[in-house]
Amino acid sequence: MRDGIRLDERDIKMLTILQKEGRISKTALASRVNLSPTPCWERLRRMEDAGIITGYGARLNPELLGPRTVVFVQAELEAHRAADFRRFEAAVHAVPEIVECWAVGGGFDYILKVMTTDIEAYQALMERLLDRDVGLKRYFSFLVTKPIKQGEPPLALEEGLSALARK
Repeated sequence: MRDGIRLDERDIKMLTILQKEGRISKTALASRVNLSPTPCWERLRRMEDAGIITGYGARLNPELLGPRTVVFVQAELEAHRAADFRRFEAAVHAVPEIVECWAVGGGFDYILKVMTTDIEAYQALMERLLDRDVGLKRYFSFLVTKPIKQGEPPLALEEGLSALARK
């Protein structure tokens, strides 16, 4: 349940299809979930209005867009006041090369996914962050040598689709 909206098995199936095939036509989606187009469209609008579906996009192959270096970064802040977290997070939002960021617990404060053209560009970016005094105390870099698995979050976990539909 999300904002008072109940998801049934058909909703979950629609979301699973859309995660993998975002460009699927509404008619094809309706057919795949055994609905006529109008009720399918109404379900999509309901999930969009509830904020479950936040947008549609294309997955790009970064290898075909030019050289890319991916680095995961563990970041620790100097201080841990609310203002320190806000300052660091604002800085993260301003850097397009930081493509993902998670606040985490347990020894350090954030995990960043950074994508640059090469390792020199990555190091220059980190030096700029340090120079800007965004509260970064230290960081640990993990260079990605090859991606093994990338995907969307699973919608139907261990208990299957019906477990989500009951919630």
